[in-house]
Amino acid sequence: MSSPAERYAAARRKAAQAAQFPALDEFALELGFDLDDFQREACQSLERGSGVLVCAPTGAGKTVVGEFAVHLALRGRPDDPAPAVDATTPPPRRKCFYTTPIKALSNQKYHDMVARYGAEQVGLLTGDNAINGDAPVVVMTTEVLRNMLYAGSSTLQGLAYVVMDEVHYLADRFRGGVWEEVIIHLPASVTLVSLSATVSNAEEFADWLVTVRGETAVVVSEHRPVPLWQHMLVGKRMFDLFHDADAARKHDVHPELLRYTRETARRLELGEGRSAGPGAGRRGPRWRGPLRPDIVDRLDREGLLPAILFIFSRAGCAAAVQQCLAAGLRLTSAEERAEIRRVVESRVTAIPGEDLSVLGYWEWLDGLERGLAAHHAGMLPVFKEVVEELFVRGLVKAVFATETLALGINMPARCVVLERLVKYNGEAHVDLTPGEYTQLTGRAGRRGIDVEGHAVVVWSPETDPRHVAGLASTRTYPLRSSFRPSYNMAVNLVGTVGAEPARALLESSFAQFQADRSVVGLARQVQRNTETIEAYGAEAACHHGDFDEYFALRVAIADREKAIARQGQTQRKAAAVASLERLRIGDVIRVPSGRRAGLAVVLDPATGGFGEPRPLVLTQDRWAGRVSPGDFTTPAEVLARIRVPKHFNHRSPGARRDLAAEVSGTGLDRHAGRRGGRSRQATGEDHQITQLRSELRHHPCHACPEREDHARWAERRRRLERDTEELRERVSGRTGSLARTFDRIVALLTERGYLARDGAVTDAGRMLGRIWTEADLLVAECLRRGVWNGLSPTELAAAVSVVVFEARRDVDERASLPRGPVADAVDETLKLWGEIEADEAARGLTATREPDLGFAWPVYRWARGEALAKVLGSGHEIDGEMPAGDFVRWARQVVDLLGQLADSGGASPELRSTARQAIAAVNRGVLAYHTSV
Repeated sequence: MSSPAERYAAARRKAAQAAQFPALDEFALELGFDLDDFQREACQSLERGSGVLVCAPTGAGKTVVGEFAVHLALRGRPDDPAPAVDATTPPPRRKCFYTTPIKALSNQKYHDMVARYGAEQVGLLTGDNAINGDAPVVVMTTEVLRNMLYAGSSTLQGLAYVVMDEVHYLADRFRGGVWEEVIIHLPASVTLVSLSATVSNAEEFADWLVTVRGETAVVVSEHRPVPLWQHMLVGKRMFDLFHDADAARKHDVHPELLRYTRETARRLELGEGRSAGPGAGRRGPRWRGPLRPDIVDRLDREGLLPAILFIFSRAGCAAAVQQCLAAGLRLTSAEERAEIRRVVESRVTAIPGEDLSVLGYWEWLDGLERGLAAHHAGMLPVFKEVVEELFVRGLVKAVFATETLALGINMPARCVVLERLVKYNGEAHVDLTPGEYTQLTGRAGRRGIDVEGHAVVVWSPETDPRHVAGLASTRTYPLRSSFRPSYNMAVNLVGTVGAEPARALLESSFAQFQADRSVVGLARQVQRNTETIEAYGAEAACHHGDFDEYFALRVAIADREKAIARQGQTQRKAAAVASLERLRIGDVIRVPSGRRAGLAVVLDPATGGFGEPRPLVLTQDRWAGRVSPGDFTTPAEVLARIRVPKHFNHRSPGARRDLAAEVSGTGLDRHAGRRGGRSRQATGEDHQITQLRSELRHHPCHACPEREDHARWAERRRRLERDTEELRERVSGRTGSLARTFDRIVALLTERGYLARDGAVTDAGRMLGRIWTEADLLVAECLRRGVWNGLSPTELAAAVSVVVFEARRDVDERASLPRGPVADAVDETLKLWGEIEADEAARGLTATREPDLGFAWPVYRWARGEALAKVLGSGHEIDGEMPAGDFVRWARQVVDLLGQLADSGGASPELRSTARQAIAAVNRGVLAYHTSV
């Protein structure tokens, strides 16, 4: 226990801090718990007027700093002077915008703040909801704030603080650029609060923030408030990944775990314990890890629930719940089941009964009542929200989830289980990065509830415990910018600040900041190489004459000889191809080299197709197969002809034997004699080489006794010069790369009439500047060309869907379309896309994504009023019907684009009216009750 003197000193320090930071003292008293050091440091920086970047592990309490910015905004400035003009006018309110990367997180944060500050003080702005947008505190998605900045919205008046939660999301390759746009364009008077997961280049990111936002304090905390223990589950045995904290720091895997996994892998290799079922007798038994119900049951017995089990597959999550139900798992009490049913029924009352059946409601409810649930993007949003609520309340004990759960949603657990360390990223199956592993396992350990959190990796023969140790111990999660200029951004920038200042703004982005920093290292390498080249040049100098000139002759001779050799190979291959194309059935030829060298008879000439000719032949050694031009160093020459039976079966050994005997009976020599000598052309003795060799022999340096030593130094210098030139190209490619891309975009927009030759934004450009979608230019072109004019509301919804929808998997065949006006409009859209893509390719720009027709039928049928079951069954999916969650998400995006058309100055009055009718037609059923917060 501390002494009275120590307690007195601590009280003095606390009083001094309260006097220096009165707002923080008020805020801390309201919290009801003591602030951690990193939280206090960040909040003090904010109260001093500095921006702040906070990097801390998931669950460490970063959001407290964002909430303090809200407190500062609502508190106002006590020392604000009274307005001089009119004493009755209230002082301007200070505002705080709290931005998040996803709508679900915005909704959650909105509810939290309403509970704390009251509904009149807090607003919400997302693509789906607009509630109290003029409130002093507004929660919003980052895109909404970006759109406000470009539109010059009056809502920005009085804005004092912007909190960017999950700011590391700027590394996202699809949406990350929006974060940088906001950071760059926020007024200088706004204080920025950036909250990020632990990243390894926080100082670099902060350096950039200082250049674009001014003073920014960096607060980094590696400390987890709840310690995390790492484990591996091998079959039925659970092992600690590390023996102790010291071993974790050194990445030293627990010796017992290494021994056991090696022994298990060895037994699998030797085939011990092989079952006699299908696959027995093959290369060892197939590893069958612990069953999912067994894992959940074990976690329950060991007191490790509630748990999140990451599976990285929607189908896998749903299957896991079914497997647990089939195994008879029940994790809830009778009281908990009654409360779960009450919560669920209160949330789904608006959903029609026939839709509930289609959505698998009864199976879902059965799982919830037993404490089990899936959570993934394919679920209906209201179903996901119910799962989140029940899990946070401790009523659902085990959730099988895809990695989307790891982003921001506040669903901490006592334990996290990773079934695999590989996930599908939309294009390929890739290994988890250390950053992703940290983000996922960071959910384990509930602050104020759990003494410690637990992360469990399920072992398989492909999983090396040392690799898991590396993932668990590595803190190298660098933030990499994904920012690139878009058409919409270009017209907005040019319209706001002008073309040249716009280029300067782009060059102030984090993307260019990182590129320029990487250039520094390359430039140093170029400098070192240049010095080395000079040293090599001194070694290559010859007192007989100019050795550079002499060496250039040697290089020219070598280059000419290579060119002649390539030309000869090309001519020989062309001659071989031509000779094979002339072959007929029964021709006897000689295969000059390779394993099939010798005489052969042609069974099928295989001509008339695409690609190189590959005739089917039978050799005198009774081998039947196809040969290619690569088997012929000289043209194939017909040496004789024999009769091949009409229905010859080359798979019959007897038939092959008889025909091979006939080939041998021709009496031809199996191996032709080598032709004497190569032609003069083949030796490379053309006029140019003769001339160069003559110059070489008469050069003074040719007589130098150290000629070959000089040549070796000159060759080293030549190679280093070539490498250095590549480095210079990389430097020039990175320096100003964004500005060059911007220039190309401006040139394309100028040619298409969105920008005038003098740089002014045209009416078409202003229309493009209000289109917020990935295919912004394509939508603008469709509006200008009247592609969607004359469509009915149902047809318009289907036609615009092709520019927003993107299938999760590539489907080979093209999706069908409703006949008539929809098909015509989509064909015209595809034609416009082809023109845009050609322009982009000519300028070296990233191509606009090709329209995807896969959502046209579902949204067409839905807008026409058809039942949900029929709508979901009409999706162009590889694996059956479209998941309800996907349908709602894409339908929301269609509604969002329709809303932009309804407000667009570039659309005709008729089209704007049709768009509003289409919105009403789509916003029904599952869409209508999804919109409520």
